[in-house]
Amino acid sequence: MEETLSMKAHMLKKAAAAAFPYTLPIFAGFTFLGLTYGIYMNVSGFSFWYPMIMSVTIFAGSAEFVAANMLLGAFNPIQALTMTLMINARHLFYGISMLDKFRGTGLKKVYLIFGMCDETFSINCTARLPDSVDRGWFMFFVTLYNHLYWFFGATLGGIFGSYIHFNTEGLDFVMTAMFVVIFMEQWLKEKRHFSSLMGLGLSLLCLIAFGSDHFIIPSMLAILGVLTLMRGTVEKEGADE
Repeated sequence: MEETLSMKAHMLKKAAAAAFPYTLPIFAGFTFLGLTYGIYMNVSGFSFWYPMIMSVTIFAGSAEFVAANMLLGAFNPIQALTMTLMINARHLFYGISMLDKFRGTGLKKVYLIFGMCDETFSINCTARLPDSVDRGWFMFFVTLYNHLYWFFGATLGGIFGSYIHFNTEGLDFVMTAMFVVIFMEQWLKEKRHFSSLMGLGLSLLCLIAFGSDHFIIPSMLAILGVLTLMRGTVEKEGADE
């Protein structure tokens, strides 16, 4: 019994240690964006515990910013539901692509689904782990770390919002820069670049067709459709690499 517990503790420690370096860029981005969100909530008239509780229970940065305006407006649950669904509709596609990875994770799946954000999805999709690291626990700790980073930034911003005065314009570019780095890392890992080029090409076409405000969902639909149709080719390419 003690030996089993010791092995499990070692497995958890190894997964936690493997996940941490992957999340360090997220720590930087989430801390600054969380501070911005906390300060914004403070300026809007909310006590620090609003961003603190919302960062734990909602954990959706864009939706949380919008929620501040919803809380200040008239009560309209239909509008809130529609707006939140539109903002986070991309997570539907994230979920579909993670079905295989989440299989066999047990109760951890509940938290993995709840805590899946853009950054967590990117890491869990692209990380290449040694066989000695349990992927289920790795994904759990990636999700947990990122959740804690956002909670830390939002709470800190809510507490010190009334004392901190600086221009937050441009801070949202931190996430864009981070995704560029993640894409470049994935590009360097690939021998062939079919999936990456396809994603870029379809996204560009949808950007031209639908504009910058509406291209995300169509581009994801297009990428999902093409990947589904060419699944055999993509899987063969991954096996070859």
